[in-house]
Amino acid sequence: MGDRVKTYGATSAAVAVAAAVGGKAVDADSAWYRALAKPAWQPPGWTFGVVWTPLYASIAWASGRALLRSRGREQRALTASLGVNLALNAAWNVLFFRRRSTAAGVVGTVLLDVSNAELIRRTARADGAAGAALVPYAVWCLFATALNSDIAYRNRPARR
Repeated sequence: MGDRVKTYGATSAAVAVAAAVGGKAVDADSAWYRALAKPAWQPPGWTFGVVWTPLYASIAWASGRALLRSRGREQRALTASLGVNLALNAAWNVLFFRRRSTAAGVVGTVLLDVSNAELIRRTARADGAAGAALVPYAVWCLFATALNSDIAYRNRPARR
């Protein structure tokens, strides 16, 4: 029981830190963001909180479950994969909102998509159900990549 509490506590804390760091960077009310041309298919702002809450919970649960079922080198690699993933997750908000760069946001989401595939692969190797639980997260991030790419395209600098 002690390992379970420590492991799930650690994954929950790591996810919470990533969510807090990323959330702090978001400024959807800024003049810069409001002025961006956005596609009609962009979901309303409230959707993001509704979607991210269960996704973050699934990341904490799935990574905790997989870490409890892995050992040695596999466990260390999974821990590193999770850490990189959460750092990239938080970094997107910084790249897009703080740097006010739609292009940097695209790079960030693509890197996150690659990291998601790696995290799912490692997680599924340790536990199939945990790997499957991360699929909605990866799908949402792919949607975010498409959305960010569309926004970047619509707002690209004019060529002379």
